Amino acid sequence: MATQFSICLWHDDAKTMAQYYQRIFSDFKLISENPIAVVFEMTGQRFMCLNNCMPNLNFNEKISLVLSVDSQEEIDCYWDYFTKEGQAGQCGWLKDKYGVSWQIVPSILGKLMTNPETAPKAAYAFMQMSKFDIAKLEEAVK
Repeated sequence: MATQFSICLWHDDAKTMAQYYQRIFSDFKLISENPIAVVFEMTGQRFMCLNNCMPNLNFNEKISLVLSVDSQEEIDCYWDYFTKEGQAGQCGWLKDKYGVSWQIVPSILGKLMTNPETAPKAAYAFMQMSKFDIAKLEEAVK
């Protein structure tokens, strides 16, 4: 068996947290549920939400979930969903309603950032953005 890892998220109500993600990820798959934990998959990654988190532990920006998407429509969809009750940040970063940090980035960013000709222009452009704007990135690197 290949080595695998899961992401574990602690919260007061694991089921509600899992349902929150289920509403936005079309490939969400519930694996198991019991009074202590809910295990699910989304975007091919396994997650476990645990109940009864310690009250003084909060999520922070030291770890984030990076969601790479192909279109502006996808960026807008995830961004709008997560920031509706969460908090927008800079350069594609945001916090969802639970305080989990996400980076919603266009898949073309890797290509732009590995090209010595376009990397400085792309970096300058996205440093000015909160939510990524693919058209503005593409315009900036012309």
